[in-house]
Amino acid sequence: MNLIMKLAWRNIWRNKRRSALTMAAISFAVMAAVSMRGLQIGTYELNIDNSVSIYSGYIQIQHPDYYASPSLSHSFNPDKKLISYINTNPHIIAFSRRINADGLISSGENTFGAMLTGIQPDAELKVTTMLDKVNDGEIFIRPDTYDILVGYKLLQNLKVRIGDEIIILAQGLDGSMGNDRFRITGTIKTGAEEFDAYGVLVGIETLQEMLYMHNRVTALTIRLDDVNNLNIVSDELKPAAGLNSVLTWGNLMPELRDAIALDNISGILFLLILFLIVAFGIINTILMSVIERFNEFGVNLAIGMPHYKLVLVVFAETVLITITALAFGNILGFAINYYIVLNPIQFSGDIANLYLEYGFLPEMRSSLQISMFIQTSVITLIISLLSAIYPCVKLYKLEPLKGIRYT
Repeated sequence: MNLIMKLAWRNIWRNKRRSALTMAAISFAVMAAVSMRGLQIGTYELNIDNSVSIYSGYIQIQHPDYYASPSLSHSFNPDKKLISYINTNPHIIAFSRRINADGLISSGENTFGAMLTGIQPDAELKVTTMLDKVNDGEIFIRPDTYDILVGYKLLQNLKVRIGDEIIILAQGLDGSMGNDRFRITGTIKTGAEEFDAYGVLVGIETLQEMLYMHNRVTALTIRLDDVNNLNIVSDELKPAAGLNSVLTWGNLMPELRDAIALDNISGILFLLILFLIVAFGIINTILMSVIERFNEFGVNLAIGMPHYKLVLVVFAETVLITITALAFGNILGFAINYYIVLNPIQFSGDIANLYLEYGFLPEMRSSLQISMFIQTSVITLIISLLSAIYPCVKLYKLEPLKGIRYT
């Protein structure tokens, strides 16, 4: 085998120009693939982190029937075992208790439906950026206060101002109607049209008292250190959650999940086209190299060299060309991705405003995930070996006399 590799390496540089061009083509394809995938994955992670940070969190623990039928009757009381596990998991940065309920918000003659969200302000600041989206006014600090935050569009519809008092009416856990008077301390602008038009943030203890829920919640919202740890943590949480459901951001935001999946498919199709072009280039290079040496191969066969050893030499040439090109391509791809990681692509002007309006950050980032480099390298190597099959088949069928006479 050592002799075969030496022969293969020498054969590669018998036509330096062709070999160099082939390596350059493969290196460029690998660099382009790694750079594009890095930009895709980095931007996906950025948008996921930004989207889940606004409201949903990476993971939510809910009553098993709550997602299909949101109702206070499908609330639950988190036990000590679950809370203890969440507090000790190294990948969980923070969690917050939530209550989600429907109600009516009224001021004078103006009454509108409202999405009530009971929160722990101190915990919510660590889990989501909801309280960072204050458009005007200020946030409330205590979970037992009668101060609230409302969506900026809801404030306009109610025709009230910050500092005014309103009435909130909602059905409690026991079926009775609960109502209280609250003071608006500020408005929120998240970019999510529904929340901005109907959202109301209330202290969780105040809402629990108004809805007769005691210590029950509709969700525990969890923030992770890295989106790549999502599956690990969700699987680990299931035993601790017991009968309750452990839902990831993909379950909670299927529209974003499907949009990313669709964009990912388009990126993969582009890469397939790129690799297909590279495959034809490799086939051409190896085939020309084999045909040019038919006379040489014929002589080798005539003196007793087995066909399979000649085929192994050609395969070894393909492997060496590909591995050398992969090394250069991955280095260049890493350098480009690393630069974009340090210097994200920032949008400005109308494009930036459009991104912000829909709750996305106006920038693109890259990624340095090791799996991305490994996958690209393995795919490229497989395609190169498949591309060498046809030239090797021609070589394997070569007869010594025909090879010697070939001109």
